[in-house]
Amino acid sequence: MKVLAMDKTAEEGLKLIREAGIEVDAKSGLSEDELVKIVPDYDAMIVRSETKVTPKVLAAGKKLKIVGRAGVGVDNIDLPTATKNGVIVVNSPEGNTVAAAEHTWAMLLSMTRNIPQAHGKLKSGTWDKKSYKGIEVLNKTLGVVGLGKIGRRVASYALGMGMKVLAADPFVTDEYAKSLGIELKPFDQVISQADFITFHIPKTKETLGLINAERIGKMKKGVRLVNVARGGIIDEQALYDALKGGQVKAAALDVFAKEPCAASPLFELDNIVVTPHLGASTIEAQVNVAVDVAEQIIEVLKGGAARSAVNIPSMKPELIAPVKLFMSIAEKLGSLAAQIMPGAVSKIGIEYSGEVAEKDVSPLTTSFLKGLLTPMLDVVVNFVNAPFIAKERGIEVTESKIKEAKDFASLISIKLKSDKGDREVGGTVFEGMGDRLVSIDGFRVDAEPQGYLLVISNIDKPGMIGKVGTFLGKHEINIASMDVGRIKVGEKAVMVLNVDGAVSAKVLKEIAKLDGISDAIQVKI
Repeated sequence: MKVLAMDKTAEEGLKLIREAGIEVDAKSGLSEDELVKIVPDYDAMIVRSETKVTPKVLAAGKKLKIVGRAGVGVDNIDLPTATKNGVIVVNSPEGNTVAAAEHTWAMLLSMTRNIPQAHGKLKSGTWDKKSYKGIEVLNKTLGVVGLGKIGRRVASYALGMGMKVLAADPFVTDEYAKSLGIELKPFDQVISQADFITFHIPKTKETLGLINAERIGKMKKGVRLVNVARGGIIDEQALYDALKGGQVKAAALDVFAKEPCAASPLFELDNIVVTPHLGASTIEAQVNVAVDVAEQIIEVLKGGAARSAVNIPSMKPELIAPVKLFMSIAEKLGSLAAQIMPGAVSKIGIEYSGEVAEKDVSPLTTSFLKGLLTPMLDVVVNFVNAPFIAKERGIEVTESKIKEAKDFASLISIKLKSDKGDREVGGTVFEGMGDRLVSIDGFRVDAEPQGYLLVISNIDKPGMIGKVGTFLGKHEINIASMDVGRIKVGEKAVMVLNVDGAVSAKVLKEIAKLDGISDAIQVKI
């Protein structure tokens, strides 16, 4: 067996592979055509960010079983093609945790004490103490947005520095946060009460431009911001205006909306500290990610499972086969629940009834957890780590089985509890129709859990369907299908609509204000 290591992968990782009796060739700077010529000889590849693993490369790699990314992001690897070709793609989601957390604090302290500015002034020949008076972090409040592994470590450093820590994370319970010495609060309260705010969340459609002029306006005057997570989370023009106007006292950025970024209006300001995406750039982090990926490649080439696969399940085929038909609906129910659930989930009860209850349902529970945890976390959630992440975040998960059928030949029913309320969802698979959402909060529905859905809570009275349909039509939103569920005439009801595109937050708020409607939530599956 042979492994091709690209992009100057750390020698410590390559040494492990060689010690396992596997041949390694280390190369760098190959073009796509050059890579295509040699890749047929290899069983595995390791890449960092430079090498692009394209469909052409994957097509040529007939022997490839696994591609490992020595780092977190896998955007330089064509995942759909890899999956289609049966190639496992793995990454190292935890290898740079310490590096990113420490860089966050290096940026924060440099910002508070004006270190880069004073350093530059002194090196230019000017001794200037008066211009660079800093502040202390002791007894200040740090707001942490995102309590993943990096966010938690940053918070622990803050506690050690004598700070009060507030955090916003929809997937963390109050009890878990308290066990860390952190006070969990809603996002708006965190950003309005903190003296310093640091971000540790992924860049998604929901978080892109999260910190805009409106939200900066809700912060304390003189707040200080740090972003070592992803560029684009902070609107750079809004930040520039706030730094110029004094609403934001100072900022420290390691990431930018477009990279590489060698020129920006932000660079003209004196009250900002910037670095060129150095969050993971430590000797130790590069060794850690290389070793992590090397261990997974060794395991897979010897017939085992990868712990950080990002494109296919790392479960044995014989475990998946009996319940494969239900894995998609289980994951979709998790995604749906995550998007309609108020507050942080603390307890989950999953009931399997009918024919599915006669199987080993553990893969289905894992699929549900993967769907539930994926939307808001800053780490890749897969079939290996989903149960561990749920446990780590203090989520109690229980399974039960009822062999007697409940209205359907097979049914998956989930009850979720949080500090802000409970929700229930249920789903099944219909022959010839595929995955179906069949219940929400006890209301019987029949909807396809795919694409954009609107879940609307309303009073059961004449004219409600027409009112919603007319309103959406007015805003040029096309309804693909609609289903209404109710328990008693004239009481509460629920509508589930499949629509052809995204509905803006403004329109959702307007729907919720219509007479007889109490809530409107958009779900993307």
